[in-house]
Amino acid sequence: MRKIVFHLNCLEQGGAERVVTNLANQFAQEGYQVIIATEWYGENEFQIDSKVRRIHVGLREGDERKHRLVQFMLRVKYLRKFLKEEKPDILIPFARKALYRGLMAAYFIKIPVLISIRTDPAGHYEEWSDRIQIPVLFPRADGCVFQTEGAREFFAPRLQDCSRIILNPIHDKYIGVPAPEKRSKTVVQSGRLVDFKNQPMLIRAFVNVHAKHPDYDLKIYGGDSFDGTKEILEGLIEEFQAQNYIHLMGASDNLEKKLADAALFAFTSDWEGLPNALMEAMALGLPIVATDCPCGGPRTIMTHEEDGLLIPIKDQQALEEGINRLIEDPALAERLGSRARRIAGRANGEAVFAQWRDYIEELCVKYDRGR
Repeated sequence: MRKIVFHLNCLEQGGAERVVTNLANQFAQEGYQVIIATEWYGENEFQIDSKVRRIHVGLREGDERKHRLVQFMLRVKYLRKFLKEEKPDILIPFARKALYRGLMAAYFIKIPVLISIRTDPAGHYEEWSDRIQIPVLFPRADGCVFQTEGAREFFAPRLQDCSRIILNPIHDKYIGVPAPEKRSKTVVQSGRLVDFKNQPMLIRAFVNVHAKHPDYDLKIYGGDSFDGTKEILEGLIEEFQAQNYIHLMGASDNLEKKLADAALFAFTSDWEGLPNALMEAMALGLPIVATDCPCGGPRTIMTHEEDGLLIPIKDQQALEEGINRLIEDPALAERLGSRARRIAGRANGEAVFAQWRDYIEELCVKYDRGR
């Protein structure tokens, strides 16, 4: 059975880390040899299967005192040494810096490299160092997994042509949850309190929605990102004297229970990769109004008026109108929510794993034939 190496910074709680952990565990259960090579250990990490090996390939004692450029080259050197020793059938780096390290480390080593872009490239792959590394390193990738068509279109045709779009897997606990007998009069959102999710716009919009529908409240679930967003939201709630109907609920481990009977889900991000929170809300069958944000995550999984409502980013009036429309037309809300559940058919764990497995096998076979 093939040996697969995933490479990323660490396994701390995050989108890319969750996907790697899930994939590694599934491949291990299927009999593959799986290694996760990380740069460091975090405090709050995902748990990996006992069959998955975790190996540190990052900086060593004393390296932290060296120049930044030297540290980068040492990271590449340590990863290359590890790859030479392990001789995996394929290397799969996740996230920006890991992609560059992986492609450099695998140079002159005879293994295919499958990279994965996990966020909106615009603004995240546009620094001067990206402009140097991308045209030099990305043509060496044997394949690439994108989450959205918009992310794929950002890069050169050569990378687009050897790529796949694969959705994130939805956690099983969000799939198959029964529809509520009656929906509560609560609008919900889930996700970290962070600037790019534009939760201030949601609060301002809901103040106006509440003026029209005073029996509805808003609950925002999500942990603090410590970028100042939480304080901004608290200030807005106080400014509008909305403490009785707008609530910051904090993080929760059982959102599948707390969100299931909500009136609707409001997604307000200015940009994202592929938002897990939105996919989970769809799987729960929630009526949804969502910003059509770059790099196209909502548009990839939703169709306007079919299984949700898509609105322009940063458009408070459109958000208010969308929320009011779903409140005032319960038949439309239920139709959209019912159809949103279909996301589980193409984004359940088994379906997503099968796409990754087939793509990896395809690249390995192609590489072996090329040799």
